[in-house]
Amino acid sequence: MPRPGQVKSSGGRLSDRIALGVLTRVFPPELVDEVVAECGRVEQRSRLLPARVVVYFVLAMCLFSGQGYEEVARLLTQGLEGLRRWDKPWRVPTTAAIGRARRRLGPEPLRMLFGRVCRPVATPETAGAWYRRWRLVAVDGTVFNVPDSEANSTFFGRPGSGRGQQRSAYPQVRVAALVECGTHAVFAAASGPLSVHEQRLIPALLGRAGPGMLLMADRGITGFELWQAASATGADLLWRVRKNIVLPVLHPFDDGSYLSEITAAGDRDRRDPAQVRVIEYRLDGRDEGTVYRLITTVCDPGQAPAAELAALYHQRWEIENTLDEIKTHQGGRQLVLRSQHPDGVEQEIYGFLLVHHALRDVMHQAACEAGLDPDRISFTRTLNAARRHVTGQAALSPLTTHASPDTHRR
Repeated sequence: MPRPGQVKSSGGRLSDRIALGVLTRVFPPELVDEVVAECGRVEQRSRLLPARVVVYFVLAMCLFSGQGYEEVARLLTQGLEGLRRWDKPWRVPTTAAIGRARRRLGPEPLRMLFGRVCRPVATPETAGAWYRRWRLVAVDGTVFNVPDSEANSTFFGRPGSGRGQQRSAYPQVRVAALVECGTHAVFAAASGPLSVHEQRLIPALLGRAGPGMLLMADRGITGFELWQAASATGADLLWRVRKNIVLPVLHPFDDGSYLSEITAAGDRDRRDPAQVRVIEYRLDGRDEGTVYRLITTVCDPGQAPAAELAALYHQRWEIENTLDEIKTHQGGRQLVLRSQHPDGVEQEIYGFLLVHHALRDVMHQAACEAGLDPDRISFTRTLNAARRHVTGQAALSPLTTHASPDTHRR
């Protein structure tokens, strides 16, 4: 039996699996070529940096956050030189050439690649990913610092400063995401200027929600229109609400919860209410006196008792851990994205999300083979292993748009 945190795998160590090529395995060249073509980014002439290579460069850039452009290019290709994957010489492009190639590519191929590949990854056997018949998912938002360029400052805006200054050091982009709690897989995302609240970004994510999911959200997300839109997807909801929301007791249940209703802000006569079930509780030894109020679409206590939902709600914090993995571990402490223009910022955000999804997909497969909860596998160790083996995972030549015979497929 493996010790806690140790992965038993019939295919070898987790690092051996990553050495096969986590990026080209999850995002095979054929799929990248298809996405590039659909976005109209196929080159009309031969370039040192064809679009497919630029897609993989952006992914490598988000794997090796903090490294310069030219160093990322070396890391991505030096393994191929040693393995003699091509005969013609290939020089490392300059930083300026890479920047121009990123601008030509734009964010659309990365966004489309995310839409094609990034899905919930848990199977019915995945430990910690389910509550009864529901797949546990959560929605939340965060912000990323971006470079202090005129284009970024104008488009994204800045937060206020608490140090007596008129503005903060960096503009910020706001990002909202849907995450599978049990695997930390991000499967929907949207971004916008700092002035756009998460509530306005989340509707763009709801096309990925659906029946069989239990969607959790914190009190900063809730709103009647958003609740109605989310429940219309067929997913069940479990959201925390603010204490000033009026929740009349329409029918008490034996488990301590009660049937109630919520209405739109302007509906004072409660003419068009939505029925909800309310669960109120306190946590022992933490935030003493704080009453947590949850509302849910699961109105039958027999399907989900109040005590179980109260305990379950704190799985919502898995989305906080997921965002921390991306921003702090993958991006590095005090992360500032490197793109000087809004399109590059969006491209870079999807690059970070795609790399994170690839790592989490590998971790999920390894956990399933070992019979472990995916939470038992270290994200940091997986990230470091991927970085160590990246020179062996770029299974394509930058001089051709044709996949090499030994390209690893998903």
